[in-house]
Amino acid sequence: MPKSSRTGQRLFGLFLLGCLFFNYPLLVLFNVRTTLLGVPLLYAYLFAAWALLIVLVAMVMERSD
Repeated sequence: MPKSSRTGQRLFGLFLLGCLFFNYPLLVLFNVRTTLLGVPLLYAYLFAAWALLIVLVAMVMERSD
């Protein structure tokens, strides 16, 4: 299997993971009245999920070289 095909498949998998992270059922789990280090839990979750996706995409793209 060509390297670009594997990279594309990994990026598509990360896209699906992002759709899962930012979809209704998971967002409702974190929409509670509590804070994490003074930040509402939903905002902390959104930032952490977004940062994780960026790191994973960077790892996939760095490995493709």
